[in-house]
Amino acid sequence: MKKILLIEDNRDVRENTAEILKLAQYDVITAINGKEGVELAQKEKPDLIICDIMMPVLDGHGALHLLSKNEETAGIPFIFLTAKAERSDFRKGMEMGADDYLTKPFDDVELLNAIESRLKKNEILKKEFTKTLSGIHDFINEVKGMQSLEKLSEERDVRTYKKKDDIYKTGAYPKGIYFISKGKVKTYQTNELGKELITELYKEGEFFGYLSLLQDETYTSSAAALEETEIYMIPKEDFFSLLYKNAEVSRKFIEILSSNLLENEKQLVKLAYNSVRKRVAEALVKLSDKYKKEGEEKFSMNVSREDLSNIVGTATETVIRTLSDFKEDNLVAITGGTITILNYEKLANMKN
Repeated sequence: MKKILLIEDNRDVRENTAEILKLAQYDVITAINGKEGVELAQKEKPDLIICDIMMPVLDGHGALHLLSKNEETAGIPFIFLTAKAERSDFRKGMEMGADDYLTKPFDDVELLNAIESRLKKNEILKKEFTKTLSGIHDFINEVKGMQSLEKLSEERDVRTYKKKDDIYKTGAYPKGIYFISKGKVKTYQTNELGKELITELYKEGEFFGYLSLLQDETYTSSAAALEETEIYMIPKEDFFSLLYKNAEVSRKFIEILSSNLLENEKQLVKLAYNSVRKRVAEALVKLSDKYKKEGEEKFSMNVSREDLSNIVGTATETVIRTLSDFKEDNLVAITGGTITILNYEKLANMKN
């Protein structure tokens, strides 16, 4: 049974509305002002809140403001209920993050329809969408319908890149964000001498190319395919529609898109202080952690020595010599361009 918090200072309206909700099989809790409503919301964690605006102690706008600042209550659907129908009042409530706005007097059908609509849309946002092309389509389509967004661009399609093909280059202006349907991608920076440093690795089910878009600046790194790769681009307009039209959608995207930031910070520290031998070991461990498939006993990957040196941040010749040492120590096996990790633990725990 869904729990609804009703915050209303008028006794008759509060009791009549609560009766309608109970008849509709909702579990109803009530509060007589905004302060009491905020305390109940934090304690009871209702599925939806209906709140009057003009109230003593703390009005509806104040209650919404406090609840939106609390991570545990910020995502609860919020419907304003008021006799004040001025346009400016409506705009203020919606700009603060309210999900709907009902003007008194209202009938029971109008109330129940608004509640059912908001609860349904909140359930959509709580769904866990799979990190596949189908899952991303589902997520976009659900939010599109929920928010009544303008028709999304019909140019979205899966693009295929061969190994070493550029996806975008440093200095280009972002047109959207990228989602990997199949394959592997690297992002890299190049110095004035043309030497590359791989800044991040991406795999199937991951986004990339979003930081420059969020910062509204040209790309500070390039992206290229490490093998034949299929990529799906979400155009800039679609991405920002999803990001800004709903706080919960924004939170979900930020969680997905920012997951690699801490790892990038750690990489900078390692480049500055770790020995080449340890950095090569860490690069192999990183490749294994990123790309090893479930159930695979030993990780193997065909990786160019140049790409490996660009992850490590050293000369290709140095990486080749270090790999030879690792081979003699039975840490890896090498067949042509394919490296197989034989002792993951020793590589992961190698001393500096």
